[in-house]
Amino acid sequence: MDAVTPKDDLASSGPQNAEFNLGIEGMTCASCVNRVERALKRIPDVISADVNLATEHARVVTRDPASGLESIMSAVRAAGYGAYDLAATDASDEPDDEDARGTAKNRRELIHLLAAIALSAPLAFGMAAELAGLRWMLPGWAQFALASVVQFWLGARFYIAGWKAVRARAGNMDLLVALGTSAGWGLSVYELLATPPGQPPVLYFESSAFLITFILLGKWLEARAKRQTASAIKALSRLRPDTACVRRGGTETTIPLKQIRLGDIVVIRPGERIAVDGRIIQGGGQVDDSMLTGESLPVEKSVGGKVTGGAINIDGLLVVETTAIG
Repeated sequence: MDAVTPKDDLASSGPQNAEFNLGIEGMTCASCVNRVERALKRIPDVISADVNLATEHARVVTRDPASGLESIMSAVRAAGYGAYDLAATDASDEPDDEDARGTAKNRRELIHLLAAIALSAPLAFGMAAELAGLRWMLPGWAQFALASVVQFWLGARFYIAGWKAVRARAGNMDLLVALGTSAGWGLSVYELLATPPGQPPVLYFESSAFLITFILLGKWLEARAKRQTASAIKALSRLRPDTACVRRGGTETTIPLKQIRLGDIVVIRPGERIAVDGRIIQGGGQVDDSMLTGESLPVEKSVGGKVTGGAINIDGLLVVETTAIG
């Protein structure tokens, strides 16, 4: 009679943990990540919650599948962020739904950036002319009009996110931007109204407009870098097989990749692609890691060595303990 390992015993007794994968909208900095994770971990049945700012995804593991996805998403929304079910997106008839969502967001970011540059440019020309000794500065009310559009239309996102942070009794980058630019804009309005007629007012409209424009430029560049990184990760993930041979209870069974759990023992035969990230516990041989490292020659792997999902097992039988999934 085969001995039952603790892992097998755990897998066969009691309800299994449930895993939910969410898309998170509205995060801008590490403070946002911490706030979302705290909100998720306050749910009684949640075992772990990992939020990734770069991919804007969250992975939540709960003790009871009955906890429900809706309660998890409600906790994220209560913290001031948007949430949607990645599993539903993957299972929809539109496989590129998330890509379309990202494309629309990037297009909107670019439009906002170009609008901010167009509205801030006249303020820049006047300031540059002042340095050259020329009086080309726009009238105060014209500066007010241009800067106000940048401040309260293109900068509205900072007020919204900052207010959500205040309601959550926390701070974030958006709150800092809203306070700083509002101070410059407000002081300029005061100077415009309080300066006696015939005297040039000391205005700072260009400072608040430029600050918002530069931050929008940074966000656009950040989104572009994230999009390129996500495309590279997706290209790597396509190299992984859809199934894997898992050894459980002394028997080997081929199962879908999504059913593999941490600690599972995966068997990779010669010529097969490695399905998961893991550690070799038995066997050895040469592995082609060129898809990750660019090395032209296979690398020799032995017991204790680490392997990466998507690499090719050139020769030898590998028995791998899964250390990372997803």
